[in-house]
Amino acid sequence: MAVSPVGGMGDVVETVDTVNGDGGSAEDAIQHPLQHTWTLWYYENDRTKSWEDNQRQVTNFHTVEDFWRLHNNIKSASDLRQGCDYSLFKKGIRPMWEDAANKSGGRWLINVEKKLRGPELDSVWLEVLLCLIGEAFDDFGDDVCGAVVNLRNKGDKIAVWTANAKNQQAVLEIGCKLKSRLNIPPESHICYQVHEDTMVKSGSMTKNTYTL
Repeated sequence: MAVSPVGGMGDVVETVDTVNGDGGSAEDAIQHPLQHTWTLWYYENDRTKSWEDNQRQVTNFHTVEDFWRLHNNIKSASDLRQGCDYSLFKKGIRPMWEDAANKSGGRWLINVEKKLRGPELDSVWLEVLLCLIGEAFDDFGDDVCGAVVNLRNKGDKIAVWTANAKNQQAVLEIGCKLKSRLNIPPESHICYQVHEDTMVKSGSMTKNTYTL
C-alpha cells in the first residue's frame, strides 16, 4: 500500500512505504488479511466546491499491517481542521446517504463534547475503527457499512452506519456491541437515526428511532 498527498490533502496524509519493500525480512512480509477491504475517505470543508468534490478517497487497505501503517502516517482525527471528516467504509461504498448500500440504512450516533477533542476523541475513533476492521459485530457485520468522525463547532460526532434500518435485531445488536466496546456508561446514551429521516428533517433536529 502506498499513500501520497492528493490535491489539498498534503497536510493530512504523508507517504506510506509499501508493505513488502526491497530488502525487508520474511517477518516483515507476513500479512494478516482482513475479512473486507476498507477505504479511507477525507472530507475537506471547502465552500467553493460541491459536497461530492470535497469528499476525497485516500486509500484502500486489506491487511492489519496496512491499517496500522495508514493510522500511524495520517493526522489524528482531533488534528483535522474544524468542518472536516474522516470516513472508513467497506470498499465500493461511498460515505453518502445516496449510495445504494446506505440509502435504506441509518447510523448510531455518538456525540463527543468539544472539550474532549484530543486524545479522548482519537481513542474513541480508533476503537470504532478496530470494531469495524476486526469484525466485532459478529453475525451482524454484513449490516455495517462504515463509520464517520465529524469535527464541528458545536461538538464532534462519531457515527457507525448500517445498511438496513428496518432490520431491528441487527441495528440493536450493533448498537449494544458498540456501547459495550466503547465503555459508555448506562447513564450516557447513543442514538440511532434513519438516513431518510435525516434527509427530510425540518429544522436542525432529527428524530431518534432507537436510544441505548
